[in-house]
Amino acid sequence: MPLRSRSLPLTAGLALSATLLTWVGAVNGQTSGGLQMLQGLSPQQRDALARQLGGLGNAGTQGTLGGRPQQADEEQQNLLQQQQRELLMDEEKERAEMQRLSPFLQGEDWLIITIDFNPLPAEPQTPTTPPTSSLGGLTNLPPSALAALRPGLGTAAPGVTAGGYAAPLAVADQDKNEMVSLIRAKNPYQLSRDGMLALPGFAPIPLAGLTEQLATLRLGVEPALRDLYIRVTKLPLNKVGSAALKPFGYDLFDRVISTFAPATNVPVPADYVVGPDDEINVQLYGKKNENLQLLVGRDGRVSFPELGPISVGGQTFRSMKAAVESRVERQMIGVRANVTMGETRTIRVFVLGDARRPGSYTISGLGTITSALFAAGGLQPIGSLRNIQLKRQGELVRRLDLYDMLIRGDTTDDAKLLPGDVIFVPPIGPTVTVDGEVHRPAIYEIRNESSVADVIGLAGGLTPEADTAKVALTRIDAGLHRVVLQVDLSGAPGTSETVHNGDALRVSRLRPTLDAGVLLQGHVYTTGAFAYHQGMRLTDVIRSVHDLKPGADLHYVLIRRELPPDRRITVVSADLAAALHTPGSPADLPLMALDRITVFDLQSSRDKVIQPLLDELSLQSNIGSPDEVARIDGRTNVPGTYPLEVGMTVRDLIRAGGGLSEGAYGGSAELTRYKVINGESRRTDLIQVDLAAVLRGDPAANVRLEPFDKLSIKAVQAWSEQGGVITLRGQVKFPGTYSIKQGETLKSVLLRAGGLTEYAFPEGSVFTRLELRNREQQQLDLLAERMQKDIAFAALQGAALNSSGAAGAAGGANPATALAVGHSILTELRQSRAVGRLVINLPRLQRSSTGSASDVIVRDGDDLLVPKFQQEVTVIGEVQTVTSHLYRPGLSRDDYIALSGGETIRADKSRIYVVRADGSVVSNEGARWFRASSVTIHPGDTVVVPLNAEHIPALPLWQAVTQILYNVAIATAAVHAL
Repeated sequence: MPLRSRSLPLTAGLALSATLLTWVGAVNGQTSGGLQMLQGLSPQQRDALARQLGGLGNAGTQGTLGGRPQQADEEQQNLLQQQQRELLMDEEKERAEMQRLSPFLQGEDWLIITIDFNPLPAEPQTPTTPPTSSLGGLTNLPPSALAALRPGLGTAAPGVTAGGYAAPLAVADQDKNEMVSLIRAKNPYQLSRDGMLALPGFAPIPLAGLTEQLATLRLGVEPALRDLYIRVTKLPLNKVGSAALKPFGYDLFDRVISTFAPATNVPVPADYVVGPDDEINVQLYGKKNENLQLLVGRDGRVSFPELGPISVGGQTFRSMKAAVESRVERQMIGVRANVTMGETRTIRVFVLGDARRPGSYTISGLGTITSALFAAGGLQPIGSLRNIQLKRQGELVRRLDLYDMLIRGDTTDDAKLLPGDVIFVPPIGPTVTVDGEVHRPAIYEIRNESSVADVIGLAGGLTPEADTAKVALTRIDAGLHRVVLQVDLSGAPGTSETVHNGDALRVSRLRPTLDAGVLLQGHVYTTGAFAYHQGMRLTDVIRSVHDLKPGADLHYVLIRRELPPDRRITVVSADLAAALHTPGSPADLPLMALDRITVFDLQSSRDKVIQPLLDELSLQSNIGSPDEVARIDGRTNVPGTYPLEVGMTVRDLIRAGGGLSEGAYGGSAELTRYKVINGESRRTDLIQVDLAAVLRGDPAANVRLEPFDKLSIKAVQAWSEQGGVITLRGQVKFPGTYSIKQGETLKSVLLRAGGLTEYAFPEGSVFTRLELRNREQQQLDLLAERMQKDIAFAALQGAALNSSGAAGAAGGANPATALAVGHSILTELRQSRAVGRLVINLPRLQRSSTGSASDVIVRDGDDLLVPKFQQEVTVIGEVQTVTSHLYRPGLSRDDYIALSGGETIRADKSRIYVVRADGSVVSNEGARWFRASSVTIHPGDTVVVPLNAEHIPALPLWQAVTQILYNVAIATAAVHAL
């Protein structure tokens, strides 16, 4: 490969790397190295870089973009251009976001100044505060500054202030305290347009271009702040309102990348002027068929075979085409010609003035003024979009107003260019800012627009919510005073108001509140605004119950009303059922404009609607007009606080509370009234209300309410103490669930159930109660927590003994074995569930009379299980084999233990007990004068041999726990006997 061919890709790659380095350096505040690299490149290398970056690298140098395409596939070029457009748009978004999150302070940035006498806490790293190590542009700082920066983000080392000074912690004087408090109170701060910070009591401090850390250093060197700890934090706020407006039209040149190569796939216009280097295609047909490609020479002529030189330079394509076709037809007998344009020439033009990259550019011969502007990267913000001048040989040929293209789509003045043309961009003309309710808020350059209506037309017109009566025009008058003029666009004087350079026009939005109409909300199918008319009533909005959702409260509809002229809030209510029954009656309330009607349902809480109304009423209250509220409690469907209406009575308050609920006592109610006596004390009065008379409609009993009245509705006596049900299972003639009444006994229920069957075993009946079950379960849970603590203590004690080598002194018990047993017992305890068994003697209960001492008063949720006759005796606990034996009369307790193989070595023989079939326990503990075998055994009994835990003194609770587990297991087995 030749050396030149190999060096071109390398040169382009180096140039691309240099550009990337320049961009990265700009982010970090250092661009000199990358710029020097670019300046050191030759024009050919910069041209290669420009081709790599799609024309972005021209930067105002003598452009060489253009020329004839180098055998590149047209589809690939289009794809490349599309990718370049997408790349530029992404880079534009990233550039805007990086500018917003840039660590470098700029004019009009917002800051938080944190200041204190004590060291500030470390601040977490955020995207807006990069770590100090990433600030490569700060390496040229002196060592002392870098040392002061290392603590990071305004937080210095202990005893070192923001200015890098060692400051002892001392009590600040009163003046410094006031200064610190004032600086804190003024947060947040906004830098001026030139980047100056104005702290109260200080001269403006320049901070533009500094990072947060450097700004902290800068403030720290102020003499009054040297002994304080300071931190500067930048707020990455997005600009809003007029501050966010941009000049209109300039972003047109930021979104498109073009190589500006000659266009070969577009038709040539008829007025195109043919010149040197244009290619003309001639197709001969007829007597002679041939295709000719003729290149226009510098003298403006083409060499046509058999016809000789033909002058075509300076002619339009239309006239040149007609002349060549006519000459061929006239001089070549029997031959006709079709003349078309081939590849067009490139021309060199100049883009000067306030272009982004002024200079000379080579563009397509079909190029226009906008083509040259795109090649130059567009216009600077100070360049005019409305007076772009096309000059040819020193004379003004055409003026281009880009607003005609951008707003009206008119390209009439976008003239074709000729070689040597000059596109001159003069400075921007007068500007007007348009903000608010217009379609295109922006900063507009005005040319022929002289009135407010003309400027609003540039902004796309008004939005539907624009308030034409409140248009503010801010300007600087002849006396250099900034004044605001009110413009009314609803009339001719307002629209014809003259605008001046620098004016700012703001169109306000109409208020979002309803100016006329009635609002309906709540438990209805159709909510929203309804047109208001004079004489409108409630039934005009809610025409029938079919407009309401199921479950709506028909007796209390709340209406929020604003009274003119001060919009004082008042509340009225209506009985919708009465209004629908007799439309037009007094119950059908007349409505006013801006009324808000709320329909409630009978299930949900009304606080979300009532509470905001109560808050509004509370804001209106004062010493002469107390808070207009009343409350209803007790047996009502929706108790709570409600707005006090004018003339509201007890009956109205009951209606507001959803009516009386079941169980309400309808005889009387109690009204509590609070009165202020002589403005000095508050007295409470209790008023008895004849509720039965109120419900009958007696006006004399229907007491009129006053602010803060409270109505209490009583409950019927013993309403909540309902009998409930009891369940009978097992050997009952008619088992099932039976309703019970207050004070009913178990024998009464058994008689209702027909008594027991002939196979019943009443001695083994199991009676359980829900209350006992819950109580026992709580005790089991508490016992498990206590045992968990004992095990933890034993583990610590065992570890201490092992470490001291005194394990053998602990009574010979193995700590590891003891803990393992303890964990096993604890697991069983946590898995156990209480039964709630109540020991009863059912045979004695059957023999006694109803309501006797042996009878049981039943409660809701009780359960009685009567099993079949049992013939077994069960032995559990510390025996060789846990099993059940057939009952044999004459055998003692010890005999049954012997039948199970006898006790184990861990058995506690002195605490063996018997659980009878009815749940009672017989124990011989403490009965030293009687033999253990003297305990009589009956069918269904259970013999329990407990664990001997006395050899483990660290956990004396274990023995009790094991007995509880045995009893729970026996009760559970009895319940599941069926």
